Amino acid sequence: MNIESQRDTISSFRHLELLAHQVVEGFISGMHKSPFHGFSAEFAEHKVYNSGESTKHIDWKLFAKTDRLYTKQFEEETNLRCHIIIDNSSSMHYPYLKESQHFYESKIGFSVLASAVLMNLLKKQRDAVGLSVFSDIYEYYAPEKGSDRHHRMILNALEGLLEQPKVSKTTDSITFLHQIAEKIHRRSMIILFTDMFQAGNEEALFSALQHLKHNKHKVVLFHVFDAKTELGFNFDSAPRKFIDVETGEEVAVFANTVQQDYEKEVANYFKKLALRCAQNRIQYVPVAVGENFEKILLTYLVEKQNFG
Repeated sequence: MNIESQRDTISSFRHLELLAHQVVEGFISGMHKSPFHGFSAEFAEHKVYNSGESTKHIDWKLFAKTDRLYTKQFEEETNLRCHIIIDNSSSMHYPYLKESQHFYESKIGFSVLASAVLMNLLKKQRDAVGLSVFSDIYEYYAPEKGSDRHHRMILNALEGLLEQPKVSKTTDSITFLHQIAEKIHRRSMIILFTDMFQAGNEEALFSALQHLKHNKHKVVLFHVFDAKTELGFNFDSAPRKFIDVETGEEVAVFANTVQQDYEKEVANYFKKLALRCAQNRIQYVPVAVGENFEKILLTYLVEKQNFG
């Protein structure tokens, strides 16, 4: 679905929920015409509605077409437990957006909408969802549940990530990934949104990611980045001062003189992350801010099918 037509104003969780719903409906509609058709069925079959039964699962769209009442028969009450983790450090609030831009054109905005999109699909499939948010502190935690009230609470927390001031907050991924791993006791799919700007010991970071896999959890790492400037280093030839938004460290440089070396280093870093994740049996998925959400949704559906 093309989300460019959506405005960037979110005054309540209902707007985020509505946008996520529209993305998922567009995705499912497209899948009906694709080889992935089987993934789009969130229920097994319909049956004729009998008087006295709950009306909760009546398919009103089908009623409009047939003038008969049918209810959706779901495979299971809860098929999966999913815990979403979002890195909310200052680097995730890059790029800083102009008034004309949409909220999902920053890394944090993209991650928030992607999480809401996944939650919408999880809700359709009667799966339970939880949320953790970290930066230099463990900001938020909600366990995996499937109720409407729980979904609203998490959507409200996601919306709050867009409203918080972009103060300098570092990333302590290692500490908090270990803490999150200790909180998730029942076998779950764990989905992490981060830009992987983690200074320090790489071995310690992958040890923390490996800890997330304990109790036979499945881990999916969505590596969020801005393709134009973080991957391509697409700046003009004017002298520029680059500032680390987490540490405040500054460096003055002519971008075009270092672009080739920069892009080579970044490409090598992405390859290294992909290799290390493969070695640790972590699903690594690089996603550029501003892309549609098909890659994210397909990754989730494929991983869910293989999770069993």
